[in-house]
Amino acid sequence: MYDLVRCIPAGRVSSYGILAKHLPGITARMVGYALHACPEDDLPWWRVVNSAGKISLPMDGAGGLQAALLEKEGLEVGPTGKVNSNGFWYPEENA
Repeated sequence: MYDLVRCIPAGRVSSYGILAKHLPGITARMVGYALHACPEDDLPWWRVVNSAGKISLPMDGAGGLQAALLEKEGLEVGPTGKVNSNGFWYPEENA
């Protein structure tokens, strides 16, 4: 699963559900738990958002960090955590 997250290009986002569909036996919630528990510093966890294109974390905490990291990559994040992107990245784009 972590290898799949590493494939998301800078300036793009994917969703927990999109990633889960490409991982047999894994649910969107499980993707979220795995990202939360990930010990790897080089994993671009901030590129994964919910199916509505929003940051799922509280904006006054880790969600604020996620927004800052996405903005550093050139994406706009609204006050509600909605990410203004050109659409979701899908794993088949790397196929």
